Amino acid sequence: MLEKRLSLFRPDAMEDAMYRSIMVPVDLAEAELAKPAIAAAVSFAKISGGRVRLVYVRSLIPVTYMEFVPADFDSEQQEDAEAKLAEIAAKVDLPAEQVSAKVLIGSVHGEVLAEADAGGIDLIVIGSHEPGMLAYVIGSNASAIVRRAKCSVLVDR
Repeated sequence: MLEKRLSLFRPDAMEDAMYRSIMVPVDLAEAELAKPAIAAAVSFAKISGGRVRLVYVRSLIPVTYMEFVPADFDSEQQEDAEAKLAEIAAKVDLPAEQVSAKVLIGSVHGEVLAEADAGGIDLIVIGSHEPGMLAYVIGSNASAIVRRAKCSVLVDR
């Protein structure tokens, strides 16, 4: 569908696609929200022969809580997140060599932007929903990424 829309505006769009390295941040707690963003990223990757990188950013555990969690808590959380993200990546409609997944730790927008810069990302595709009152008060990760990204950003609702 995206291919058809692009070809209507630029007949040479299929040959001269600019988005070859596409990132999709995924919130594993709301993985359904990422499906439209992943589909859009796949459309761009199919046009350009590019690649899609899925990223999930785990929150840091405050030091004050560390004594209350098991010693292997962090490694278990990392392994669980990697398994869940790999499961999502395996369902992406692209050859396996065009899809990668990475779990990061830190602030969502900070880590997504750092990974985009380090990975030479051309486009970040973010799934979004209608923001609630909390998003208006403190801001959302999507809006921080849109404001600070050095590459193009597509917010898909």
